[in-house]
Amino acid sequence: MANGHEKIETNIGLMMTLILIVVAIGGLVQIVPLFFMQSTTQPVEGLKPYPALQLAGRDVYVREGCYLCHSQMIRPFRAETERYGHYSVAGEFVYDRPFQWGSKRTGPDLHRVGGRYSDDWHYVHLMNPRDVVPESVMPNYPTLAETDIDGALVQKKMQVLKDWFKHPYTDDEIAKSAEAVAGKTEMDALIAYLQNLGTAIKTVR
Repeated sequence: MANGHEKIETNIGLMMTLILIVVAIGGLVQIVPLFFMQSTTQPVEGLKPYPALQLAGRDVYVREGCYLCHSQMIRPFRAETERYGHYSVAGEFVYDRPFQWGSKRTGPDLHRVGGRYSDDWHYVHLMNPRDVVPESVMPNYPTLAETDIDGALVQKKMQVLKDWFKHPYTDDEIAKSAEAVAGKTEMDALIAYLQNLGTAIKTVR
């Protein structure tokens, strides 16, 4: 008579079901506690939701697939913190939907890039990366400087983030969002977003 172990090994349907149950239980044990840990659900001190121009820039960053080559998650290892700055903290990403953590680093991690370079440097770098980093394989993005931000769309996004995801935007911030991005290009917005990255936690480099 076959024992229980043999029955499982010879019945692929039963084995798959049991594997799924074990994986589901393991996943829940790892994930569920995170929803009740304040350090992962509450923003770090001073963190605010993206203002209109930075929010538009973040959408450009996602649309252009920048996350495919740049991570935004510094691991707590000396080799990383010495190069990039303070390791990433979960509370810094409360207003990121979706988060941009990643692990692919064709280019450097960008989580602490905010304030490291001037706006002019970013502009030149985005227009033609090889003007500032000769060995760069990053593509050019000159069309960003020719494309204006849609203020009405930004305003709608902010309203959705407030209504559905409880981002603490005020009615005044939403009302003035279209005006805040008037005359701004996607290049301006992306640079504003990059200049904000990682600045919630102040570090000395």
